[in-house]
Formats: sequence, structure tokens, C-alpha cells
Amino acid sequence: MLNAPIIINDSTLRDGEQAPGVAFTAAEKLAIALKLEAAGVDEIEAGIPAMGDAEIEAMAAVGATLTRSAAIAWCRMTEADVDAALRTGLKRVNLSVPVSDLQIRVKFNGTRQDIITRIRRIVAYARDRGLEVAVGGEDSSRADMDFLLRVIAAAEEAGAHRFRFADTVGILDPFRTHEIFRQLCAETDLELEFHGHDDLGLATANTLAAVRGGASHASVCVLGLGERAGNAALEEIVAALGPIAGRRSGVDLKQLTDLAELVAAAAGRPIPAAKSIVGPSVFAHESGIHVSGLLRDPETYEALNPAWFGRVRSIVLGKHSGMAAIINALNALGVSPEESRARLVLEQVRNSAIVWKRPVSNGQLLDFYQAVGD
Repeated sequence: MLNAPIIINDSTLRDGEQAPGVAFTAAEKLAIALKLEAAGVDEIEAGIPAMGDAEIEAMAAVGATLTRSAAIAWCRMTEADVDAALRTGLKRVNLSVPVSDLQIRVKFNGTRQDIITRIRRIVAYARDRGLEVAVGGEDSSRADMDFLLRVIAAAEEAGAHRFRFADTVGILDPFRTHEIFRQLCAETDLELEFHGHDDLGLATANTLAAVRGGASHASVCVLGLGERAGNAALEEIVAALGPIAGRRSGVDLKQLTDLAELVAAAAGRPIPAAKSIVGPSVFAHESGIHVSGLLRDPETYEALNPAWFGRVRSIVLGKHSGMAAIINALNALGVSPEESRARLVLEQVRNSAIVWKRPVSNGQLLDFYQAVGD
């Protein structure tokens, strides 16, 4: 359905944890999964069963605890990985297989036909054991399109319900991504998901382009965690779906900041101040021109209302502040300054911000006000 919500498949617990140096404890995996579910994320890729008993136990705990979100096991396209997934108790798997000639040769020393045969065999194997199967095409962005269509047809014939197109090394641009998904949608009735990596900084743009092209599912990670440069960021995708793609998800935007902070703490990766949507400074304003406009109408310099995300805007006093910000800040502190005195305060604020390399606090502002009045 054209206007149906885009299904969000979060891979923070799988691909996100593959970011160098990131390792979640079982308790952290469960806490993140519960927070994802509370935020309204539809699907949670809970981990890789082939990693062993500890991972299987953690994934089983996630699956047993979730009540609304679907937990999914990520597997290679092998019988052994399917058997490991069965031990988690999860009912859904993503079976990944290389589809570019380069990866088929390097990883399997095989042929395209070997991949088709493997898909037919392993998908049927998983389906016979009661699992719902999505097929992931590793390195899809470097695959021959005619072969990719054969892969999708084989997956559908074997009983898969979805194909995940993976831009594994992050080489696509939004224009090509949109073109690809328009073509795929014209050739198959399978659900189509896009999984984008951020090597060129285009993972979010490519995911939105895939949605515009007909993708029904978006694979994301909180804060864009993932291998190398990471993946499309959950918070960016769900916030941008409406304004950019004219679509929506079931994710509660007001939950994004708490979710990001939880993941950042577990990953040991602080959130950058200017990180879109969830960064501590993304609704802070200092520039005098901006603040003057904002005080009259917030929409002059905010296309995103901070209230949508459970946030509030702040006006920071620093080198680029103007008179409007100084007067507004003093008024908020119960002071109604004369213009001449406010200009002296502004000079103090600007000079101090240069020396201190940080904003001026309310207490310091009052000190300046008192000092220039003496």
C-alpha cells in the first residue's frame, strides 16, 4: 500500500555492535531492545546466533521479553546458521548471501548458479523448520541487475517473504538508489528493504531514496552505529520520512533522545553535540541574526519543531550573540536593562566567549550586568 507506514528494522544489536570496539552485554542488549520496542520500532535484529551460546542466550532473552516488536536472527545462508537460529527460539531469520561477482568469488570460490542453488536449498530448509525468512543480498549495490532479479525470484519461489538490498560498502548515491528500487518494485511482489552503509555519508539519503522508489522497509541503527562509517541512523530516517519522502513510521519521535543516550552509553561512544535530531546542541542558537528571528517566530530558523522530539530550544550567549539575545536573557532573569547598558553587557559576553571558548552562563551574565552598572 502506497501510504502504509514504512517498517523500521533496527539492527543496532547486530550491525551496530559490529562497529569497532562496541560490545553489548546481555543486559544491555535486552535494555536496548525494550527501549526500541517502547519507541515503536517494528523489527529488531537481535544478533548473530552463530557467535555461540552466550549470543544465543541473549537473543533468546530478547525474543522472550518483547511483546510487540518482532525479534529477528541474522544468519549466513547455511544450514548450520539456521540450526543455531532455531536454538534462540526466534521465529524469523534474515539469511544473508553474497550476490556480487566479487564477493561470490572471494567468499565462496563459486558461481552465480551456486548462489541460486544455495538460496533454494537453505530458504527451504529454514521454512521447513517453521521459520519466516527474509533473504539479504550482501553487496547488492555491486551486483549485476539481471542476476539480482534472478536471486529475488529464487528467494520468492523458495518461500521468502522479503529481499533486503544491502549497499554493503556504501557506494550508492540517492539517484541510483531510487532508480534501482523503481526497477525492483516493477519486477517483484516481495517486500523490499534497503540496508545502507555510510562510507560516503549518504546512508540516510539513500534510504530515503529507496523509500521514494518503493521500498517498504528501512534497515537502520541508532546513532548510525555499524561497521566502518556505520549505517543509516534510525533517528534521521524516522524524522525525515515525512518531510522528505511523504511517508511515516510507527516510531515515537519523542523517544529518540532517550534511546540514543542509552545506546551511546552502552557503546561507549558519546553523542556529538551537533548530531542531527538527538545531539545536545541541535536546538541551540547563538547567532544574533538567527536569535532575533527566532524570538519573533521560531519557524524563521527551525524547520523541525523541538517539541516534536520532546526537546526545547535554547539560546546560547557567545561571540555571535546580538542585542536581542542579551535583552531576552536578562528579561528572563527579571532584569529590564537600558539599551546602553545592554550593549556593554554584550561586549563583555563576546569578549569572554572568545577567551573562555564556551558559552556564557546566566550567573556570569548577571555578573557582567552588575559590573557595567557600577
